[in-house]
Amino acid sequence: MEEKTDSAGTHASGCFFCTTALPLIEHCWGEATRGHFRNSRVEFLKGLRSLLDDRIAHLSKEAEHKGTHVTVE
Repeated sequence: MEEKTDSAGTHASGCFFCTTALPLIEHCWGEATRGHFRNSRVEFLKGLRSLLDDRIAHLSKEAEHKGTHVTVE
């Protein structure tokens, strides 16, 4: 399915967000506000990455404890 864009470069697929909300946000919010929300999204994703890293580390520790040690003579 091919996405169509209008002259402003926004998606014109009939999506409410693309055709109404996004242009309104871009018109009403200043550059500083958009930058703040962009940074907020980045920090949110960093938080998710931290949660995933912690879970991976926890599962990796469990995997290290599996098995038994056998002394070979």
